[in-house]
Amino acid sequence: MAACLLSDETCVIENVPIISDVLIMADLLRDLGAKVLLDQAARTVTITAADVRSTNPNPELVTQMRASFQVTGPLLARFGQFDCAAPGGCQLGTRPVSVDIAGFQRMGATVALADGVFHAKADALYGQRIYLDYPSHTGTENLLMAATLANGYTTIIHASREPEVIALVQFLRSMGAEIHGEGTSVIGVQGRDHLFGTVARAIPDRIVSGTVAVAAAMTVGDVELLNVRPDHLEPVTAKLREMGVHISETNRSVRVIGTENPSATDVQVMPFPGFPTDVQAPIGVMMTQAYGVSTIVERVYDGNMGYMDQLAAMGADIFVEGSRAVVRGPRNLHGRHIDLWDDIRGSAAMALAGLVADGETTLDGFEVVHRGYEDLAGDLLALGASITTEVLAVPSSASNTVD
Repeated sequence: MAACLLSDETCVIENVPIISDVLIMADLLRDLGAKVLLDQAARTVTITAADVRSTNPNPELVTQMRASFQVTGPLLARFGQFDCAAPGGCQLGTRPVSVDIAGFQRMGATVALADGVFHAKADALYGQRIYLDYPSHTGTENLLMAATLANGYTTIIHASREPEVIALVQFLRSMGAEIHGEGTSVIGVQGRDHLFGTVARAIPDRIVSGTVAVAAAMTVGDVELLNVRPDHLEPVTAKLREMGVHISETNRSVRVIGTENPSATDVQVMPFPGFPTDVQAPIGVMMTQAYGVSTIVERVYDGNMGYMDQLAAMGADIFVEGSRAVVRGPRNLHGRHIDLWDDIRGSAAMALAGLVADGETTLDGFEVVHRGYEDLAGDLLALGASITTEVLAVPSSASNTVD
């Protein structure tokens, strides 16, 4: 959606999930002056950024999710400036945007931070060799978008290899961008004067499917996930197989059959093709039901184990030291009232814990999960879980399907 700012022509994205973050991004783009039509029934968003009138993203929206900072690369490349607050989103420890900022500066922009707002200007961006200190997912995407309209050739070294980065490259290429090397650690971009409108389809969400796969496995379920990319799920399914879960695949589906006696396993969370940080919490819950000693080493976000305290309060045997956790199982979990916090995946994991806990688990503030899952409670209910929900107020933009 942010990439649509790179063109003054209409872009159509299909297979869009109706989640809170999509609604927030739609409002953010509208506030900049883009025309955004969101057809919830068809799961299609149509964006025309011909009349963008602002390069100052609404700080109230920016601070609601980290992905909002993705508009800065397109704004800088096409309009030569932006004034953007530091992004918000899930509180997962240190999550700087230093990769993005350093890359923009390398390409010729001046960037200053004052009172929590980044102010950037560039008469023009110029292609450069940009080495990333680490393979930042969002940093790679932001620099890719900026490079598509830069003068000359940009090489991004130590780039992210995440499936979403590859999907963005394919989207940009459909707009006329000249890019190669996606899926490797070195991506090259030849800048163009203009990008065009396009029609494209969003890839299946590997984190949603990974969460449901773990839920099926830990409840001894038998669930077939349709319209997924098995290669994108391999880091998760490989670990489930190690735990004794039966996995079978076609080119567009994954079937998960759980086992009553799952084995312990060790997980190291790393950038793709490593185990995804956003499925770390769900697999951590499953480890409480596995036989033996499991370990997790988190190498992406240093604050991504906040859910462990909640699991311990439910009866799990867990020891956490820094970015390493040791989980001994199996342990009976006990249902309790949990006040959820600003963490999509950790909060979703608490729903999975409730599936295997004795008694009733109440999750207060479950709307945070809607930021990344269209209807996790409804999906689990349809698969046989005992779940009741209290309907809360939805974001105002949820009913705003026209500009």
